[in-house]
Amino acid sequence: QVQLVESGGGLVQAGGSLRLSCADSGRSFSTYAMGWFRQAPGKEREFVAAVSRSGGITYYADSVKGRFTISRDNAKNTVYLQMNSLKAEDTAVYYCAARARPISTTQGMGAYDYWGQGTQVTVSS
Repeated sequence: QVQLVESGGGLVQAGGSLRLSCADSGRSFSTYAMGWFRQAPGKEREFVAAVSRSGGITYYADSVKGRFTISRDNAKNTVYLQMNSLKAEDTAVYYCAARARPISTTQGMGAYDYWGQGTQVTVSS
């Protein structure tokens, strides 16, 4: 069973950095492609980044390319999102998600099977 728990959110000034973590308490973490999504107030949840089961393939939304990095440590059952050069528009609740299949080339919410509860990221300008 997949249970995803995000951590690492908080309040940061524009231009700063945060690293989000998402830990899975199950035993099959390495068999899941993983993704990060975010949802700002009044907006739909949107794709941020995804990583393949081995970590060798990554995808990013255009809005975060060059600033965010997704990675995973299968030995620790954890996926990370390193966020640099944060902007006010990055403010959102960030969710991690797991896909019980190989990484998808399309990154909508329907591509993922399990979701965490989210962690708030607030960037002050």
